[in-house]
Amino acid sequence: MQKLFIALLSIVLLIGVSGLSVADHHAIKIDTKAGVGQYLTDAKGMTLYWFKMDSSGQSACNGECLEKWPAYFSHGVAAPKGVDPNDFTTITRTDGKKQTAFRGFPLYYFFKDDAPGDTFGQGVKDVWYVIDPAMFPPK
Repeated sequence: MQKLFIALLSIVLLIGVSGLSVADHHAIKIDTKAGVGQYLTDAKGMTLYWFKMDSSGQSACNGECLEKWPAYFSHGVAAPKGVDPNDFTTITRTDGKKQTAFRGFPLYYFFKDDAPGDTFGQGVKDVWYVIDPAMFPPK
């Protein structure tokens, strides 16, 4: 009986731990950096950007643009504390692929960001920006 209890407990713990890692895999986080302020990242700490030429629910970044600004997509997103989970949605791009959006605006990575905390895309051509959830979308 004790062996059965230990086996069941082990299974429950294994499922619980794997569930946490899956949830963390889909987590969006808020990071802070001097000169940049607060901004959204993926679960690994990679910066997420928005494109000023996009409109709510629609990406204007296609073709060569996507080579430098790969689309971010996650099946389900765990919102950071203080951010409404309903702010994260999924759009379908004109190429048929899915992309995660924040408050309607598609999210992207920047190809020059190699490590967590890199924000090399901030302000590029005055149309690419990090996202401070407290001040987004800008007015």
